[in-house]
Amino acid sequence: MGNPERITIIGGGVIGLACAHYLLDEGCRVTIVERDLVGAGSSHGNCGLLYYSDALPLCTPGAVSKEIVRTLCGTSPLYVKPEPDFGRLFWLARFAGHCRHTHMRQAAKDKLPILQYSAHLFEALWQLPDMACELEKKGILYVFKEHKNFKKFGETSEYLDQFDLGWEPMTASQALELEPAFTDDIAGAWYSRVDHHLRPDLLMRNWRKHLVQKGLTVIENCSVLDFIREGGRLSGIKTTQGTITDDAFVLATGAWSSPLASKLKLKLPIQPGKGYSITMNRPEPCPSLPCILYEKNMVVTPWESGYRLGGTMEFSGFGTHLNQHRLNKLKSGAAEYMKSPYGTICQEEWTSLRPMTWDDMPVIDRAPGYENLVVATGHGMLGLTLATGTGKLVSDMLLNKPTKIPVHPYRMDRF
Repeated sequence: MGNPERITIIGGGVIGLACAHYLLDEGCRVTIVERDLVGAGSSHGNCGLLYYSDALPLCTPGAVSKEIVRTLCGTSPLYVKPEPDFGRLFWLARFAGHCRHTHMRQAAKDKLPILQYSAHLFEALWQLPDMACELEKKGILYVFKEHKNFKKFGETSEYLDQFDLGWEPMTASQALELEPAFTDDIAGAWYSRVDHHLRPDLLMRNWRKHLVQKGLTVIENCSVLDFIREGGRLSGIKTTQGTITDDAFVLATGAWSSPLASKLKLKLPIQPGKGYSITMNRPEPCPSLPCILYEKNMVVTPWESGYRLGGTMEFSGFGTHLNQHRLNKLKSGAAEYMKSPYGTICQEEWTSLRPMTWDDMPVIDRAPGYENLVVATGHGMLGLTLATGTGKLVSDMLLNKPTKIPVHPYRMDRF
């Protein structure tokens, strides 16, 4: 296949924009087709972490038993809707099967290159003059209420030391000196210097504006209905706004990737993992850097313009209605750690769906049987963090260039 000149990207989240960025840099004519509005999904209301130290997968030894115990106690951030969804049950069984030391170690080794590659590419992105997004490079603080959990995390940090991702321990008094916004009864904290944070809605707005100025075409409120196949390639897509033909295509539709892939007879076992966030004005006192509240599995992110609580994981299908009980869990969780857990003015209550794979690794690969289609999805809770690395890999693959890092760990045929 010769190098394509015209490329359609299906999906207008942060992965879609990143793919467009590097393809436009190569002189391609790029169109994004988005079922809603560009940047309206998980790319809008996430907690804005560039979490470069997050090399370990979600499926770690003990993860399942830990959540079973917390569910029985009513404290788990995880919720699985009790219904006969056999695809979801199979996915959960495969996830549980990956909660092994061997997978954890291999996944960390495989995820590290794309984490570092993305970090490098983001630094180049920040050199552009129009990317204001309240970026801060202050690190992340992991805060603990229970001493046993604080001590146990030391084993995780020791393991990550081999990747130069070790966390620095802080006693409760040291953590409170750094962040007096926390209550006096915390057990301690671990600090990572390599992580950054930003306001994701601002990034999406300014990145889109930059790309449109470079020639990006955006088609919004446009759903893909079917694909037009000619031999071993795609020649077009049928959408609610008509047929679009192009030289090559990228499937970057996040949590909705699996239903679309099935139309192409591709196996892509991605489950939608629902997350929530609440954005408000800054409380007083307010943390100065993003914090992960360990026992609640939630994030607190401060910005100059606001403050966000986010987290939870809900497997309940593709519905995006707001569950007030889940939002209240974020508030009550923050109240256990912080002197002033939330601001006085709520700016937004939000939910969206993350694309979850059962091995917690992304899919970045040429679609089997389609020489001009690349799939870029399954980033779980690291879509923002891995966006630039994914976008550059997709661009290189479509243009038949050697990739800077190995892509074998992200192949589709592992499922």
